[in-house]
Amino acid sequence: MGDKSNYSKYQKNFIELIKNRLAKAVNDYALIQDGDNILVAVSGGKDSLCLLENLVEFKKFKTIEFNLEAIHINLTDMDYEIDRKVISDFCNKLNVEINFVDTFAQIEDRGKKSACFVCSRNRRKTMFEFAKHNGYNKLAFGHHMDDAVETLIINMVYHANIASIPPKLRMFSGEIEVIRPLILLTNKETSEYSNIKNYPS
Repeated sequence: MGDKSNYSKYQKNFIELIKNRLAKAVNDYALIQDGDNILVAVSGGKDSLCLLENLVEFKKFKTIEFNLEAIHINLTDMDYEIDRKVISDFCNKLNVEINFVDTFAQIEDRGKKSACFVCSRNRRKTMFEFAKHNGYNKLAFGHHMDDAVETLIINMVYHANIASIPPKLRMFSGEIEVIRPLILLTNKETSEYSNIKNYPS
């Protein structure tokens, strides 16, 4: 992460913009309430790092009291694996506990489904199971406005269905709620934030 003392006026204003957009999403869509135990999905990409850092900043306002931890899912039967030290160091700087959980992608059993679909499904399944078994009532994802628009277009073109990813969604009879605090941000904005903060690539 970047050194605050080296930020230009533009960069400082942009960082504040990102903070304010996340706070607006949280308030407008009632994404977080007092006493929430929130598990943040951290892939190591710019969006998840932006999400975690700005939730930590939001927490500092102390307008809402909530617990925040992170989770990274590693697929052991895939060739690609992110550097755990990079994620650990990032979370340590934010004073956020990170949970590393290993699971299988099970690509061989995907049938006609794409490898990306199967990997994503198994990651999410593992996250939900971890959240339920460890007392988290909310799971936060780093989806932004562009993701929502893309999902809408795909559903309209391929499924004749006008639907997108919502800012929040209750699942498992309300036991867990998925929240997306970056929903008011664009991919361009999270990319710019990542560059300013000098996130690991």
